[in-house]
Amino acid sequence: MKRREFVTLLGGGAVWPLAARAQQPAMPVVGFLGSTSPDLYAHLVRAYREGLGDVGYVEGRNVAIEFRWAESQYERLPALAADLVGRRVNVITAAAFPAAVAAKAATTTIPIVFSIGVDPVELGLVASLNRPGGNATGVTNLNQELTPKQLEVLRELIPTATVMAALINPTNPNAEAHTRDLHAAARTLGLRLHSLHASSERDLDPVFERLVQLRAEGLVIGSDAFFVSRSKQLGALTLSRAVPAIYQFREFVAGGGLLSYGSSIPDAYRQVGVYTGRILRGEKPADLPVQPSTKVELFINLKTARALGIEVPATLLARADEVIE
Repeated sequence: MKRREFVTLLGGGAVWPLAARAQQPAMPVVGFLGSTSPDLYAHLVRAYREGLGDVGYVEGRNVAIEFRWAESQYERLPALAADLVGRRVNVITAAAFPAAVAAKAATTTIPIVFSIGVDPVELGLVASLNRPGGNATGVTNLNQELTPKQLEVLRELIPTATVMAALINPTNPNAEAHTRDLHAAARTLGLRLHSLHASSERDLDPVFERLVQLRAEGLVIGSDAFFVSRSKQLGALTLSRAVPAIYQFREFVAGGGLLSYGSSIPDAYRQVGVYTGRILRGEKPADLPVQPSTKVELFINLKTARALGIEVPATLLARADEVIE
């Protein structure tokens, strides 16, 4: 073979793989909009990836995920959502209610899959649960609906209590409705309920000092992404201040909190991952019903109960999914 023909053949061989690669479809990109921080959501992101895997999507192989975290500063969410829209991601996953609201405000065309603890119809995220009708769908974890029930469970544990408190994040867009529901439940139970507010870490110590001043006999921690991110810290604070308290997640009880009662959030995020994968395969959010996460769990820290001088009724122990000794 002549040298010129050999060089030409080499040149042609070098160009062909580049052309072939250029013709390959781009990997789809999912934007994950988080209300808190990556370390605190690590177990939920793991469950989310499992859900994606259930429908054949593996990060780095056939899907990319771009994460944006607000670090519990909800005012940052609109800009983070706009950034994902500007990058033309294929789907936005909205982690918690504030992120879902920001994503919905940022786009009416990019599909949104949310995980929230409030009614998405009431908030205007979807037209109906069965037929969302727009660009958003997802999973509701029932936690706002369960908060009044948490007050009930706490009263069951402390039947002589007359004064309780609720910890609410006032920057949460649903704070007013949340407060209203808790006060209605307190009236039904014949309790006096004080509302206390915290939206940052520096607010927590003053809140617990106020609890002592009010002589509150129990505390219900409201549904909120910031409180989720501080579950273990809140558990430790309630133990150190000898406050019987209830929240949504096992992490709170593992940190020294007395009780947790709420939906299984990892299960909800796995479902969100499944829906995200189905949309990547071509299904429309308008046709995917909002799924309720119906798995509810009760955890009790018996060691904390003993330290507080509380005897847990056998009926409550029998209902517990786990008793931490």
